[in-house]
Amino acid sequence: MDKTLRQIICILSIACLSVSVQAADIYVSPTGADSNSGTKVAPKATLHAALRQARELRRLDDASVKGGIHIIMLGGTYGLTEPVFIRPEDSGTEQSPTYIEAAPNQQPVLDGGIAIKGWKKLNTPVSGLSAAAKGKIWVSDIPAFEGQPFQFRQIWINGHKAIRARETDRDNQMARILSLDKAKQEIWIPTPTVKLPANAGQMEMVIHQMWAIANLRVKTVTVQGKQTKLTFQQPESRIQFEHPWPQAVIDKDNKMNGNSAFYLTNAIEFLDEPGEWYADVKTNKLYYWPRTGEGMPQARVVAPALETLLTIAGTIDRPVSNVYVKGIGFEHATWLRPSQQGHVPHQAGMYMIDAYKLKIAGTPEKQGLENQAWVGRPAAAVKVAYANHTGFESCRFEHLASTGLDYQRGTHNNEIKGNLFKDIGGTGIQVGVFSDEAIEAHLPYNPKDEREVCTNEQVVNNLVTDVTNEDWGCVGIGAGYVKNINIAHNEISEVSYSGISMGWGWSKLSNVMSGNKITANKIHHYGKHLYDVAGIYTLSAQPGSVISQNVVDSIYKVPYAHDLHHWFYLYCDEGSSGFTVKDNWCPADKFLQNANGPDNKWTNNGPQVDVAIRANAGLEPAYRQLSKYQSAVGRPSTINYVGYDAYADEPQIIEVVGASNGGLDADKVRDICMRHGIPASSVYQWKNRLVLFGYIPGAEKIRELLKKAFPDAEVKNYIDKVYTFNNKKHCKDATVANQWDNIILTANLVNDSKKQQEYINYHATQFQKWPEVSRGFCNASFQQLLVYKNGRQLMLVISIPKGESLDKLNPKTTENNPRVNDWNAIMKNYQEGITGTKPGEVWVFMEPVK
Repeated sequence: MDKTLRQIICILSIACLSVSVQAADIYVSPTGADSNSGTKVAPKATLHAALRQARELRRLDDASVKGGIHIIMLGGTYGLTEPVFIRPEDSGTEQSPTYIEAAPNQQPVLDGGIAIKGWKKLNTPVSGLSAAAKGKIWVSDIPAFEGQPFQFRQIWINGHKAIRARETDRDNQMARILSLDKAKQEIWIPTPTVKLPANAGQMEMVIHQMWAIANLRVKTVTVQGKQTKLTFQQPESRIQFEHPWPQAVIDKDNKMNGNSAFYLTNAIEFLDEPGEWYADVKTNKLYYWPRTGEGMPQARVVAPALETLLTIAGTIDRPVSNVYVKGIGFEHATWLRPSQQGHVPHQAGMYMIDAYKLKIAGTPEKQGLENQAWVGRPAAAVKVAYANHTGFESCRFEHLASTGLDYQRGTHNNEIKGNLFKDIGGTGIQVGVFSDEAIEAHLPYNPKDEREVCTNEQVVNNLVTDVTNEDWGCVGIGAGYVKNINIAHNEISEVSYSGISMGWGWSKLSNVMSGNKITANKIHHYGKHLYDVAGIYTLSAQPGSVISQNVVDSIYKVPYAHDLHHWFYLYCDEGSSGFTVKDNWCPADKFLQNANGPDNKWTNNGPQVDVAIRANAGLEPAYRQLSKYQSAVGRPSTINYVGYDAYADEPQIIEVVGASNGGLDADKVRDICMRHGIPASSVYQWKNRLVLFGYIPGAEKIRELLKKAFPDAEVKNYIDKVYTFNNKKHCKDATVANQWDNIILTANLVNDSKKQQEYINYHATQFQKWPEVSRGFCNASFQQLLVYKNGRQLMLVISIPKGESLDKLNPKTTENNPRVNDWNAIMKNYQEGITGTKPGEVWVFMEPVK
């Protein structure tokens, strides 16, 4: 064979190879046709058809698939009438994976919604419509979906979610229930100012109850003057009134923050604000009051029709493998169970299908357990089961009613990376078994075949924002019974409850969980609606697990929460065991360890953590372009800070005084604090005295625990406050620092009752007769001064901006202000040192316990 012929054959071989590789690229376009060949010039119309073509190539062992298959989706909206299903037959291999991916610089969207068109201005009377709405409402016929009546719980107008008509449009204006009768299964509420319909129709009640909400379909409405009785449909009525946790709060003893808040929704009588809608299922009409700038004839109005858009599912012996989804959008998935059976969640969005309080407490696994519950799992827009080596990268999960992406069971070595989760009614990302419907929720999960367990999953560099916006009890990222999961470098914001929740079962007993990691995440603007909450929350035994180098900041103030102070940055709840919690930054060490198991190690968590850790948390540089999709966050005034604002309802002091020649174990006090939601930084010490300062939930209980811990010591409460200076109140143009350091000093008043009263009188009239003193405090940027008295002992609290020094600030009190020196000289006549001070020593500093 001559040289020229060999060159021709070589060129032809390369050309054939190129054609073969190219043949594994299957194109899809909204303007294509499923009868097309799937080339770039003749694309398929649906992902379903493209998957079938890929499946046939693999079945026939076509040479083109040796380098993998790329299903390339061109930009545009792909309306779905059924979920896309990826089966074991669609699996690739490590050498020949299948990719479902967006064409370069294009944004394909798998859409489960239905466009609602034909909008007209309402010009005929409609019974129940408010006077305020008349002349403002537009109406459209509700189309059928695949020949069936179309029901939905959400609509979006030009990509913005509208509000299902509700009695009050502002959460902080929700009313409180008046009473409830569990036996009769009824709730009494204040009669709304809006006239309620005589027939409950489609009305629902949403109740705020501790760490979850409940959606109850109203059965009857009985108005009796200023009070109205509501009863509810089954099965949710039975579950609502029989289950003990969580439940609607009736605050009979004023120990909490009043009775549970609630709102009513889904009646045409509530359609009284722009942005609200109501769908009448009897007349098949949709009513909407447009917001400013929404031109209804031209507006794109979408309601969700499919619960699931994409399912990837194999079996335990034949899983789906090596299928990767990149750059695809998933939009407009519905969830109708609350409309059909109500919704009474247990925790983290898992809804109860049966639950009740035990008459005699205890089970073989948990002696103190006083309730039983069986739960179901909410729907997800994308769900995955029995799959390994799959992944979602650079995808967008938006405008969804329930969970965004759910890896449910039997999944291993998968990756969820660089995606956006935004405007989602439930949880953003969910991984792992929680409880099967047939298994009681408190039982540990130990399947005989560990292939059932979601293992070695990577959840990294995702932006999760504005999720949980309907079911407030859901979370940003939720993990159930998982093993070796890695949740790292995600940013989570604008969530109604906790940012990351990991674990299930409320038990110290052995289960499948171990080796889990939550590292370098950035969690902020959380706890938007519910408390008993944390940026990072855990349950049950998880040996060898680590929570490290996260940043948790900016929890919302919730005026209607059951307990205004039961919020935390980090929270290891019942049974949490085997955790190393270290190097996490947050504004203060407001943590909780509740009924934990053994082998937890907490080190170096709080505001002192190295600034480099804070800078490193959250999205890594290659993924920070996702930040442009961050939802707007609340104003600083809506955020809790652990300063005076957090303790606004009266900070307290408890002192433990040991024997004069014996020290006190400060670690015992810190342990009590950690287990009862009191920042460990609240503990101060001087010689044989320990002091707790701050808001102390259940102060009497804490006092009793301290007495038990130190039976030979004196435990004293400081309730009598004889002086309060407040920067915000007493200084003109005050700048209130976001974070404070509290400095605590103690001294005695002289043993003379007359002089003691003079001292109190001086402080009672200081702002009127000695205004220079408070001006000096203002000049020094003191945030607050508090003076407490117990007997003749005084406690002085000086709060200064975090990072400042009292030695630096204190001289500013007398700068061009000599009357402060006069005041200080007079005060010396009334003060002396406590027992243990040196001769001539008066005020002594209580040092923070490290």
